[in-house]
Amino acid sequence: MASGVLRDGLYMNVFCRFFLLPLGLFSSSLCGPALGSVFAWTLCPLNVLLIIVDDLRPSLGCYGDKAIRSPNIDQLASRSLLFQNAFAQQAVCAPSRVSFLTGRRPDTTRLYDFNSYWRIHAGNFSTIPQYFKENGYVTMSVGKVFHPGISSNYSDDSPYSWSFPPYHPSSEKYENTKTCRGPDGQLHANLLCPVDVADVPEGTLPDKQSTEQAIRLLEKMKTSASPFFLAVGYHKPHIPFRYPKEFQKLYPLENITLAPDPQVPAGLPPVAYNPWMDIRQREDVQALNLSVPYGPIPVDFQVGHLLSALDDLQLTNSTIIAFASDHGWALGEHGEWAKYSNFDVATRVPLMFYVPGRTAPLPEAGEELFPYIDPFDSVLESMEPGRRVMDLVELLSLSPTLAGLAGLHVPPRCPVPSFHVQLCREGQNLGKHFQLQDLGEDPHLRGNPRESIAYSQYPRPADYPQWNSDKPSLKDIKVMGYSIRTIDYRYTVWVGFDPREFLANFSDVHAGELYFVDSDPLQDHNMYNDSQGRDLLQSLMP
Repeated sequence: MASGVLRDGLYMNVFCRFFLLPLGLFSSSLCGPALGSVFAWTLCPLNVLLIIVDDLRPSLGCYGDKAIRSPNIDQLASRSLLFQNAFAQQAVCAPSRVSFLTGRRPDTTRLYDFNSYWRIHAGNFSTIPQYFKENGYVTMSVGKVFHPGISSNYSDDSPYSWSFPPYHPSSEKYENTKTCRGPDGQLHANLLCPVDVADVPEGTLPDKQSTEQAIRLLEKMKTSASPFFLAVGYHKPHIPFRYPKEFQKLYPLENITLAPDPQVPAGLPPVAYNPWMDIRQREDVQALNLSVPYGPIPVDFQVGHLLSALDDLQLTNSTIIAFASDHGWALGEHGEWAKYSNFDVATRVPLMFYVPGRTAPLPEAGEELFPYIDPFDSVLESMEPGRRVMDLVELLSLSPTLAGLAGLHVPPRCPVPSFHVQLCREGQNLGKHFQLQDLGEDPHLRGNPRESIAYSQYPRPADYPQWNSDKPSLKDIKVMGYSIRTIDYRYTVWVGFDPREFLANFSDVHAGELYFVDSDPLQDHNMYNDSQGRDLLQSLMP
């Protein structure tokens, strides 16, 4: 019976890919949602292209940043559903990636640092690529998808998550070596590192290699009878800022301004401050008080080429595109750099989904949805996002949402506890937000942004900043900061934490933060001990 179902499914895939799609017969009526569910399984399974950018906060044109030239990402946003207020669950690479790829919170994966593999340390939790693989997809990984090392078993979670071994660009091994030529003519390990690509080892950069490999895989999958799930992880803008030197002309150093609030707020509890030790170790930062420019342009360049290739291969009418970051990055706000905190600048991320025939009309024969746009063009057309969602959402909703959009059964909600459950989700399925255009803007489905909440957390080894405050190992964690973000405020409580039992003691409060984001959008005025703050906190008590 099972073999017959698989055989019929294969025939249907072949029929869709080599008959319906070339003839332009793929439509939302044939392969769209059935009544009674957000997205039912389709006759023509949709491919998935997941783009993950490292350390990218929403400093993009489509998020209202006028200084940033990101035309290709903006073009994707113009045909996507864009989530204006999406937040990561922990603002550091490995814990965040394991969280959104498994759909579980850091307290469930028990990964707060880089030093354990969740399948051994917490539970044998399925991942989103594993779930697609088990449902007949060819799953592929290019670049930095999982964080490399112990946290993904030195294998990017192979063979569980991927149909064949993940690809890593050969030039990534030079990322933290001395490849930045200084005014003295010598090579340095700098934070700010514009390079002549022809002079760097291998004559290329990791993200360029990742784009080239991703395009090669797309070319192979165009003639495949199976649907694919391709995850492409870009390294930049993760430090060091090593990028082709020609991009400097777009962001002259003399035009770069400091953050509007570069001082440490007077009311900031010491436990909340991250001392950005990895930035301080860079040679150029040690030498001077460097103002660091920041822009996603090299990443936009790669995203543009990747999406243009999807067009050229006529895959845009059958491929969901999801675009996200693992967390944000502080640029001097609150006297802090890098991630490692619960502030919005560290936890807020870009998140958007393109769904063919849903967020944008299906392309006509020969039409390009994502033609490459040169960021160096002197005049760039302004593009508005297709539709914005203002509700607060969490990055760990990525997994159930992709499953639902592709027509797979959305995994059930996790019980408490769920360490023994292999497949479940702790995040919401965001599919309801894609229904609105079909259901006449039903106000009951639209939701109330004031009812949406995003949770994040960050560990500390002590109540005062020290050398390992940014990235404490599990055994050194003494305090955990749990943060609630609503449309009105961010509330964080720092409590005692036992790393041996993975237990937070909410009766052992070390410090608190409360910021009313309407009157204090930069989160500089801590109202935790103010009378207004006490009134709110009292109202939150059960």
